[in-house]
Parts: sequence; C-alpha cells; structure tokens
Amino acid sequence: MPLIPGAEPLSHDGGPIGVLVIHGFTSSPKSMRPWAEHLVEAGFTVEMPRLPGHGTTWQDMSVTRWEDWYAEVDRVLTSLLSRCEQVFVMGLSMGGSLALRLAERRGADIAGIVLVNPAVHTERKEAVLLPVLRHLVKAFPGIRNDIKKPGVDEGAYEKMPLQCFYSLQSAWKDIRADIRSVTVPVVLLRSREDHVVEPSNAAWILANVASTDVTEVVLENSYHVATIDHDAELIFTTSVDFVHRVAGSAAQA
Repeated sequence: MPLIPGAEPLSHDGGPIGVLVIHGFTSSPKSMRPWAEHLVEAGFTVEMPRLPGHGTTWQDMSVTRWEDWYAEVDRVLTSLLSRCEQVFVMGLSMGGSLALRLAERRGADIAGIVLVNPAVHTERKEAVLLPVLRHLVKAFPGIRNDIKKPGVDEGAYEKMPLQCFYSLQSAWKDIRADIRSVTVPVVLLRSREDHVVEPSNAAWILANVASTDVTEVVLENSYHVATIDHDAELIFTTSVDFVHRVAGSAAQA
C-alpha cells in the first residue's frame, strides 16, 4: 500500500544517546519529521517508526489495535538500547501516551521522556457510546490538522476507525492505572489552545506521575499538532536541552 507522502519512518545512527520519536493517533511520521531531523542534527541516534496501520489508509489502521502500536515502539526501544548508552522517548498526543506506557513498563531502560499534548482520557461525549457504536459504524470524520500555522498538513487520515479509538481508550485505562510507575524525568509541553486533547489531560499527568524531575512548558502560539506549528522550535530546543541536562547528570553520577 503506498505511503502518504512524508510518512516514511526515519532511522539514523548518531552518537551514544538515542531518541525514540513517536507520532500520534491516525497521524504519521510526517507530523514529527522536523523534530526528528533536529534531533539528528543535534548528534543523537534517532528512530522514528511508522506505527502499524498508520501512514497509508484508515482501512489499514482499522484492523490494528493499541497493543500493535505499543509492540512497535517497544521493539524500537530495544533496538536503540542495543546501540546506545542512554535512550530518551518523545511523543505527540497518542505518541505521548505510548511514551508514558513505556516509562511505566520499562522505566529502567529510559533516561527521560518528552510529551507534547499527551492524552490519557477524553471528555468527548460521544466516547461513552463507543462500546456500541464501534459495532455499527466503521469510522467517524477524522480529527486532523489542528494546526494554527496556515498551509501545514500532518499527514493524518480523513476518517477515524472507531474500533481503533475504542482500543485507544483501553490503553488510556491501563496507563492511568499504572501512572505512579513513571519515575523518569519528564518534560510536558502543552498548547494553551488545543482542539483535540483537553487541558485536563496534562493536569492529570503532572499531578499523578511519581517523577521528581518534572517540567511543564506552555505553548502559546500552537494548536494540537504543535510539532509543526509556530512553537515547533521551542519544542525542539527544549527537548535537546533536556537530553543534555539529564544525560550530563547521569554521566557525572
């Protein structure tokens, strides 16, 4: 199946510090490519996988579930660990959710995480109907290109498979149940105005992780897909500075 232009994964062998970059739900690596390329330029070893079912058609995605997406990032994390001294995980939206899950289950393998507009729940009223709707309707109109900067496309689907959204809710339930297992350093960047993920998500995460090294950054000029919006450069520099600080502290220790 042909890929959406720009949805190709990225793999780069750089220095001893590795970074796993994870895109969001129904989106693709296109939404993360400038960030991943910035990390490459900073000298890191970078892996940005295309999650199963993403970057082609929503019908391809409809047969995948959150366990498939998690299995892929878990596999890539293991690959990075075989080549790097330290590994950081960075994700947008559902990519942030998966980063949290990796930190819960494999915290000893991760030096730190960077989350951009991560989600662990939804306040959308239609979500309560998903257990029934998913058997009656294959897809809803997609939630895509919530970007303040004009003329920018994230490479996401026009439709959202309901079985996949229902599966994502299962992932959120597991993440919330185990959130106190997150002890690694955390940077959470959230958009002041986000039409996809409610502010209560960031507030809940910050209030419930067990990490002692936690930083919140508010993005004032971006919507949900902030990695390719006006505040992208702030995300890039903040993440690189975070890696240097945490990796340097570890090396001194």
